[in-house]
Amino acid sequence: MTRILVTNDDGVFSEGIKLLAAALGELGEVTVVAPDREQSASGHSLTLHRPLRMRQIEERTYSVDGTPTDCVNLAVAWLMKDEPPDLVVSGINFGCNLGEDVTYSGTVSATFEASLLGIPSLALSQEVSEHFSFEPAAGVARTLVERLLQADAPADLLLNVNIPSAPLGGAVVTKLGRRTYSQSVVEKRDPRGRRYFWIAGTPEWSDEDGTDIAAIARGRVSITPLHLDLTDYRGLGSYDWLVDSLGGLADES
Repeated sequence: MTRILVTNDDGVFSEGIKLLAAALGELGEVTVVAPDREQSASGHSLTLHRPLRMRQIEERTYSVDGTPTDCVNLAVAWLMKDEPPDLVVSGINFGCNLGEDVTYSGTVSATFEASLLGIPSLALSQEVSEHFSFEPAAGVARTLVERLLQADAPADLLLNVNIPSAPLGGAVVTKLGRRTYSQSVVEKRDPRGRRYFWIAGTPEWSDEDGTDIAAIARGRVSITPLHLDLTDYRGLGSYDWLVDSLGGLADES
């Protein structure tokens, strides 16, 4: 029996995860382990300063009072330790995860953790617009997962998939685009006069051909292969001058 672990960062009761679990339930045994509340922009954070609590909601559906990374860890290392998942699927996220947003995304970070644990994974995110539906994204998820299971996906597979809200115009393999924010901090006062702050930002997109951002703008499903090796290989032979500057620190004793 194929075992699929489903998680997200929008919470265990979100519409996206319910439709995703239902669609993938046609392909294997689905176990849902997801945060008990929204954990958007939680990144690849792991809860170490307090105990975690897991609660069963219904058959093979569990909530965790932690991050998406916590959920994957608890599922793989404890709940499913005797029969680990063959695939981890995260989503369907409310809103795209494009460009540099993947470094903040709890949805994508759940797949980072799966990759570290040696389990192939994919993250799915849905562009939001007026009257949008998660149904097309659920269909995309089912098709992709079925093909991946047939292909015996490698353990380090990590795909970031974004689905446009417009009628689907096909799919394309992409690279991460440039999506930056003009960052600002808004200061306010609570009723007792104490300061508090909101971190805000206005997104700016670069519509470069071949990127995930360009694909979504053109109504196409974007499939971006990711990996966790953050080494800048172009720089490996470019910093000898820094090494030389530290030559005098060598222990000559």
